[in-house]
This record gives sequence, structure tokens and C-alpha cells, in this order.
Amino acid sequence: MTPVVIAAWPAFSAAVVAAAASLGYQLASETINLNKSSKAENGSRNVQLEIENSEVVTGQLGRDQRIAVTKDGVTITFSRDARGKASLCVTGEGHSKEELEAAGRELSQAVVQQYVYQKLTDEMRARGFNVIEEETNADRSIRLKVRHWEN
Repeated sequence: MTPVVIAAWPAFSAAVVAAAASLGYQLASETINLNKSSKAENGSRNVQLEIENSEVVTGQLGRDQRIAVTKDGVTITFSRDARGKASLCVTGEGHSKEELEAAGRELSQAVVQQYVYQKLTDEMRARGFNVIEEETNADRSIRLKVRHWEN
């Protein structure tokens, strides 16, 4: 795996890091990724998932770039291939295919939500709106109350 240059794709990588952190994941270093890849070849499970509407979320992710996060022996790698198709690979020893799929889907949904949240709040600020109340519900939905004052 080539080194990840997060500055090249800030919005997507920021969404991945924020969403991953909220679920207890940590950004994996290149060395950890290489070790996990070699473990995957030695018998750990590997699940490939597509990211729905990936062109919207990963448009800033360069082709053939990757970012990986890890938690409790599970590594999730977000990537975009040479054709622009975004996907994620979930790898982990001692986990069932269903557990890996669930972890991948949970994180990919959180990344999409975080990305949309960042874009929405940036656009609101640019248009002169202020967030006066923000609420995160038990189902992880976010409710924003905004105000705009005209002079």
C-alpha cells in the first residue's frame, strides 16, 4: 500500500477520520496496513463492499488512493480504483463474514453522514447561517436548528 496523503483529499479523509473516531476506530499507519494485508493472506476473512452513491462522497479521493482505519482486529480500507469506483475492504481474523459486513456498513454509513454534515455546515456558514442548536439522537440522526439574520 502506498502512503496515504490525507491533504490531497481533505473532505473525504476528514469524514472518514471523524466517523471512524466516533465509532472507536483509529487511523492505521502504512506499517499496520502492510501487516494486516499479510495476515489477510494467512487466513483472516476479507469482505469487499461497495459504497452507495460513492461518486458523491469520494469525488475528492484520488484514483488508486486508500485510507485505512482499525479497531479490535478489524481493518477497514476505503479506496477508489483507477475507474473511479469506490469501495471498502473489511479484514479481520476471528470474525464472521456477517460481523465484517456489519462493521463495514456501519462505518460507511457514518462516513457518508459525516461527509454530508460537513458539506452542509460549510454551505450554511458560507450563506450567513448560524447553527443555534444541534442534537444527535439515539439513532445517530442529527438535527440542526439554524438562524439567518438579514441586515
